[in-house]
Amino acid sequence: MIDPFAVKDCALISIATGERAHNLRELRDRLETTRSGCIYHHFWGGLLRPSFDDPEYQNDFAVWAYHGLHDRFLAERLALIDPTEFVDMEELRRELIEIIEERLDENELVPWASAHQQFHFIRSQIIVFDTRIRISEPEALKEYIPLLTVGSIFYHFVDARRRTANRDDDFSQWLKGFGNSYKRLLEQIAALDPYFKSLTELRSQLSQIFEEYME
Repeated sequence: MIDPFAVKDCALISIATGERAHNLRELRDRLETTRSGCIYHHFWGGLLRPSFDDPEYQNDFAVWAYHGLHDRFLAERLALIDPTEFVDMEELRRELIEIIEERLDENELVPWASAHQQFHFIRSQIIVFDTRIRISEPEALKEYIPLLTVGSIFYHFVDARRRTANRDDDFSQWLKGFGNSYKRLLEQIAALDPYFKSLTELRSQLSQIFEEYME
């Protein structure tokens, strides 16, 4: 007997670390020692953060490179990083440092940000709420997914990849319990990259996949 799918919601609490960077070399140095939760926040926290950040740059490092250091070349390189392609935050940390070191090698002068545009390292703490919604049959997901909050989408489709051993989203993890019955559906879900889209776009695409498959 497979347990019902328990729908959760979540919020991210931003916590200041006191770490900051005035220039690119300081950013590199802080990245070598800052906790992995900071890197997670600066890549994923923006999805749940109501803001007017530059949509061209998906992570906070790229946004700072462009607006704080006025280095469009570096910003574009950082913006191309897709965190879903890395096994864990440590591997992502190494990629960030490598890109920054390459840029430092290319420039004779180290770019500085103005005093009011320093990079502040923030970490996130996730707060999880039980909605008490329980889904017993996979077909019912078609009805529920369009109604889920963006917090639920973040928790079950984004944060789940950090929590599960095989880096699955919670929907796929649950559906696998039904054997090979939903193999094609699982393939379609796996093809979704949650990083380069908003949570509302992600919810819409998930809804469409479930609706078309269940029909």
